[in-house]
Amino acid sequence: MAQYQDATERRKARVRRALRSTANGRPRLSVHRSSKHIYAQIIDDARGVTLAAASTLEKTLRDSLKTGADIAAAEAIGKLVAERAVAAGVKDVVFDRGAFIYHGRVKALAEAAREGGLNF
Repeated sequence: MAQYQDATERRKARVRRALRSTANGRPRLSVHRSSKHIYAQIIDDARGVTLAAASTLEKTLRDSLKTGADIAAAEAIGKLVAERAVAAGVKDVVFDRGAFIYHGRVKALAEAAREGGLNF
């Protein structure tokens, strides 16, 4: 188990290091997925502030979604976080997939965020 966590942390750090070099002051759209839910935050690393966030734990989404762990849920979260970011005045972000492969739910969230008005 510890070996898996070490590899995951190294992968996350590698992705984050690459993002830092290309961010140019843009906030980061950070994604985390678990077996039951998916979470997205837009973080301004310069100030250390979360500008917008959305997750499948929110009551309004829990009632409307079948489960928090499918592609439909990821798309809903992508649209919601994009809507909240645009309302906060953020259009350009860098996408932080963390240690997760850009596939399935992570990809669905990213594409929905692009449709919602975010540029990355």
